[in-house]
Formats: sequence, structure tokens, C-alpha cells
Amino acid sequence: MSPAGSTVVFSALLLLTPGIPALVESCSCAPAHPQQLLCDSALVIRAKISSEKVVPASDDPLDTHKMIRYEIKQIKMFKGFEKLKDVQYVYTPFDSSLCGVKLEANNKKQYLLTGQILSDGKVLIHLCNYIEPWDDLSLSQKKSLNQRYQMGCGCKITTCYMVPCSITAPNECLWTDWLIERKLYGHQAKHYACIKRSDGTCSWYRGGPPPEKEFIDISEP
Repeated sequence: MSPAGSTVVFSALLLLTPGIPALVESCSCAPAHPQQLLCDSALVIRAKISSEKVVPASDDPLDTHKMIRYEIKQIKMFKGFEKLKDVQYVYTPFDSSLCGVKLEANNKKQYLLTGQILSDGKVLIHLCNYIEPWDDLSLSQKKSLNQRYQMGCGCKITTCYMVPCSITAPNECLWTDWLIERKLYGHQAKHYACIKRSDGTCSWYRGGPPPEKEFIDISEP
């Protein structure tokens, strides 16, 4: 899952454009912190999946590509109000090689869905978005959806794979889950947000409601 999802969005847009063949044959997503994925998404919602249907990717009868149209029940919208008020359907490529997402359409399981809004108003989701079962999110992540993550969208989160790694700019936070835990979505991803302070610098902030004033007691994980 990654902010590099622009490549996937582009390929999906090609799928939805009559007469233009898809150029991408496999799904590849660069790692990204959940906050970065939410910041890069046009839409962030909590929803249940009511049903699914395979539909043509475009109106072109010569286009054999398919999309999965998920009918959803929107529970809450965290981002995207200015473009959409209520989302009834989300679309994903049918082919997993084009980063199509498989969700449980049983009207029971809740998901956090992030995605892009196409020019025709359709919502596109893919594997490079941050899509997680709601119950798998930590309490800190759920609280961060309302405000904290978006407060850090001006910050840069850099993945640290090996030492040495260091901050190269004041608005940068180092993401060290892989280095410490050998997994991407570890303690830091689940419990920390990279927040911009009043002096323009960014630093990790852990859990709890954000303070009313400047972030003073911010500690590195």
C-alpha cells in the first residue's frame, strides 16, 4: 500500500477510458505509513460492503476489462466531504494484477476504505490504498482519522530500512518499524502520527487526543 498509487490510478483510468489498452501487468506498491496513505487519498470512509457485482470497465464493447463494483453502506466519512456527501459504490479492478481489492461483501464486516475520486464521480480503490478491516485498527489510529493524520499531511514520512538513516529536513519523520520489528505495520504505524508543530518542524506524536496548544511533549518511538 503506497502513495505511489498514482501509477495504479493511472492504469485504472486507462481501463475506464474507451479504446485505450492497459499498460500495467502486475501490481506493485511501495511501502508507506498509514498516515501518508490517508493524506494521499481523496476519500477516507468507514463502511460495510453490502454486495459485489462484476461490471464492464468502460462503455466500449471492445474493451474486455472488468471492474468489481462494491455496493457499500457508508458509516462515516473522514475525508472527501467537498466532493461527495454519501458514497454508495466503490470500484476496483477485477484483475488482481491491476491491484484489484477483494473485500467481504456480507454486510457485516466493517472496513476503513481510502481511494481516489474519478472525474465522473466514481470512487476507485486498489491495493496501494490503505484498506483495513475496522477492527484491525488500533484505538490510536481510529482517533487519528478525525484530525491528527491530516494535521501532519505537510510532513514527510521516510521509511528507514537499515542504519544509518537520519532526518534530512525539519519536516521529516523517520519510520523505523521495518528496522526494529522487521514488519512495516508495527508499533509506530499503529500508535504514532507525524505532526507538524508551530515552528514548522515535524515529529512523532503518540496516541491520546491532540493537545489544544503546541505539541510540546513529543517523543521519538
